[in-house]
Amino acid sequence: MRIISGKYKSKRLTAPKKLPVRPTTDFAKEALFNILNNDFYFDDITVLDLFAGTGNISFEFASRGCSDITSVDAHFGCIQYINQISSELDFPIKTVKSDVYSFLERTKLTADIIFADPPYDFTPEKFAKIPELVFSNELLSEEGLLIIEHSPHTPMDSQPFFSFQKKYGSSMFSFFEYPSKEE
Repeated sequence: MRIISGKYKSKRLTAPKKLPVRPTTDFAKEALFNILNNDFYFDDITVLDLFAGTGNISFEFASRGCSDITSVDAHFGCIQYINQISSELDFPIKTVKSDVYSFLERTKLTADIIFADPPYDFTPEKFAKIPELVFSNELLSEEGLLIIEHSPHTPMDSQPFFSFQKKYGSSMFSFFEYPSKEE
């Protein structure tokens, strides 16, 4: 995996092979950040990275100037790796070792961008629980975006607060947001 842009543009990172992860491809990540770049100033936002895995998405936000990033993952090895790279590159990433659903039920954190990359083999009910918890607990800022990465075979477009989807190779990003107040 590599960092696409920002302070560490083109830097390659190699995660330990023993981690149970499927990092977002560089192709899909670059496309995602092209979308986000149009709507957000990265140095002004709060990011919550759920099912953070290798920290791939968190590292990209940090390289682009985001200074308020929280990465959540249940796997100790993933948290260790994110902490190691954050320390080496002086990234301002806070890590939380926790089951994502438990974290979403108890946190009081509000974020401008919440990115979730759960295992593709999750049931549709487990995928649906993510936006349900984010919106019922008001964890997303008013102008924020919840982005869930999933397989094209996982339907997300019927969930409340769904806005749009983008497909990049074998990855699909579903975007969720509060309805616009401009009528």
